[in-house]
Amino acid sequence: MKKIGFIGAGNMATAIVNGLISQQNGKADFINVFDVSSEKCDIIAKLGVNICKTGEDVVKSSDIIVLAVKPQNYPEVLESLKSAVSPQKTFVSIAAGISIDFVQRGLDCKCPVVRVMPNTPLLLKKGASALCPSDNISDEDKQTVYDMFAGSGVCEYITEEHMNEIISVNGSSPAYIYLFAKAMADYAKSKGIDYDKAMNLVCATLEGSAAMLRESGDSADVLIEKVSSKGGTTIAALDKLREHGFVEAVQDAMEACTKRAEELGK
Repeated sequence: MKKIGFIGAGNMATAIVNGLISQQNGKADFINVFDVSSEKCDIIAKLGVNICKTGEDVVKSSDIIVLAVKPQNYPEVLESLKSAVSPQKTFVSIAAGISIDFVQRGLDCKCPVVRVMPNTPLLLKKGASALCPSDNISDEDKQTVYDMFAGSGVCEYITEEHMNEIISVNGSSPAYIYLFAKAMADYAKSKGIDYDKAMNLVCATLEGSAAMLRESGDSADVLIEKVSSKGGTTIAALDKLREHGFVEAVQDAMEACTKRAEELGK
């Protein structure tokens, strides 16, 4: 079995680790973890993983290494791992804006790299991850990394030229949806409706709407039309959203997300 290592033990790393353990029926001894925070190490150690003293130790004892640190910390972290790297090691980058080339240059090694953009619903095994492997990765490692994320949600392969743009689609987008849901529940509360009851209905509506988009066979435009009776309440709401530039605001937000990803990768 491939040994899998994690540099960083935050929420995303923990979500991936939990998914890996569940895929192996509770087995965790193939997972190595290091984090500069001893507190985070203590927490994740309860899952049965091996805690390493340094990031170099993780690399030395692992076949596939997940870089689960913030993009701003990549240069420092990659520099610290150089002495333990070899072309046989596969690295997985889950940071926004960090390219395959950036990782290889930082490690001073043309080792295989998989660039991944996951999202936080991985914590509930409801994640959506975009993956882009380097050309020199083995079929076995490519499949192992795919399974690592597919065990906690949906995966799609994306070419690297679109990996910055995809962040706005699945990586950052849960926050837009949370904001939309909060706005709806806040409106209900302002009208005297219990906030928790309203949020429960909003969440169910979001889940049901996603299922309709996936399973009904209708396009988004057709589904909108089916909900919108001429002269009815839905049309009144949609007209107001359009009046406020709802679509343009969403797309402008996504473009800002992409530009920030490009800045982080420089």
